[in-house]
Amino acid sequence: MMMMMITPGLTRVCAVIALVMCACGACEAGCADRPAPRCCPGRNNECVERSARRSVCYCDAYCRRSGDCCEDYQTACHISAIDCEVRQWGPWSPCSSVCGAGTTERSRQVATPPHNGGTPCPDLKQRRGCLAHTETCSAAKEVAKILPDSFRRNFKDPWRRPHMLMKEEKKSYCVQMRVKQASAACKVKPWSAGLVHERSVCVECQSDAMTPDNRCRGDGLQNIRSFWSAASAPGCSGSWVRESFTEDCRCPSYSMIFV
Repeated sequence: MMMMMITPGLTRVCAVIALVMCACGACEAGCADRPAPRCCPGRNNECVERSARRSVCYCDAYCRRSGDCCEDYQTACHISAIDCEVRQWGPWSPCSSVCGAGTTERSRQVATPPHNGGTPCPDLKQRRGCLAHTETCSAAKEVAKILPDSFRRNFKDPWRRPHMLMKEEKKSYCVQMRVKQASAACKVKPWSAGLVHERSVCVECQSDAMTPDNRCRGDGLQNIRSFWSAASAPGCSGSWVRESFTEDCRCPSYSMIFV
């Protein structure tokens, strides 16, 4: 059996050859030279290797996108990138407003999430403006005329004259309104002075004020701003938002009525 003796001269020659190879880039750092874990998922700035020339390369999955992988990344890591795949867009949602300007949106689901530096997912939601025109939209544009409940009227004929045709009385309903705006003129009359910002007021729709469709003009829409005007207080007007609706109801004393 032949044994090769390593002499100082041979060692020097090997060192020179190694230096030449490094100068030519043959001894660049690689992922295989890293301690475990050699390869890293996702983006990891610490998953790095430095060569003898102090150049830097990476062994994380993100290096495929940033273009700074070590030369042996593909063979050492055996990682193939998986791009994100998404499903088809779903339908557009109804307009967020029942009257006027609003927004509508649609979404889609991820079919295959990205892995190993693959292409990230695109936007999964889209939103656009919309303009609602519903049958109830006109109700939000009505201006309610109101009076204090001291104007409650009883239309029953006190003499019960047989030739007078009595109008059938319909059941009242109540709406709870939260005042959003009131003009300065409202401070003149005692009853309208209570119509101030963020005050919640009960307004009753009585039988004699109802339209043929059994509602009072200006009774508003839920959570939609509408407008009102005080019938016996010139210049007193403002806006409010309906918070609740109650059938077969009477508002407490010192409330309002529609006219």
